Amino acid sequence: RSIFNSMIPNLDVILRQLAPSGVLRAAVNLSNPLLVTSRSPLSGVSPSLAGAIASALNVPLQIVEYEHPDLICAAAEDWKSLSSGEINDPLEKPWDISLIAVDPDRASAIDFTAPYCEIQATCMVPTSSAISDFSDIDREGVQLSTKGGGAYDLWIDRNWKKLTPIKSVTLDDCYRRYADDKLDALAGLRPKLMEDLTNDPGQHRLLEGGFMSVEQAIGCLKTSEANLKDKYESSLG
Repeated sequence: RSIFNSMIPNLDVILRQLAPSGVLRAAVNLSNPLLVTSRSPLSGVSPSLAGAIASALNVPLQIVEYEHPDLICAAAEDWKSLSSGEINDPLEKPWDISLIAVDPDRASAIDFTAPYCEIQATCMVPTSSAISDFSDIDREGVQLSTKGGGAYDLWIDRNWKKLTPIKSVTLDDCYRRYADDKLDALAGLRPKLMEDLTNDPGQHRLLEGGFMSVEQAIGCLKTSEANLKDKYESSLG
């Protein structure tokens, strides 16, 4: 610990804020199959990265599972409002770090590191559709299937005002609603949509490029500790 402490001058501050109980509690979004590839045992990029961070800080890891990123953000908002602007007890935090996508709507209660990866969001349309690019998506009468509350869905709400969003809870429900109800388009992350193409071979296609990129990052609850996020990022090297 003394060697590790000399390597990271801010370690005591980081541990006091990020792991006040002596255990790093990492909130993980289970609904993204690109980052959580198995629930039993829990595996994937998100739990592996959480484990690496706990190892770097030399503390045990506890995964806090959430079925949807909205629930992670709601917990952060609730914690922020507990003391009505006063400093909260760090031991009351719902989680210590979170592994979800960066979004301006989430930044009121969560500070994010620089993204560690970006995932392109695009749209699927029927093969016979006249839609050729994203300018054709945001039009009156277009029905777009999307997963409510996801980072790309939040972007859609802010930027595409003419279309009609049809929101579902899970990614699989989004696809089934798009296909079964013959909606105009399906929004999603390109790797997942490429998998979905195999459900009905030849019936659908993906638009070229992406309408935005989902930036996956590490979040920490907003704190009165100045520059905590910068100190935390520096500890990860």
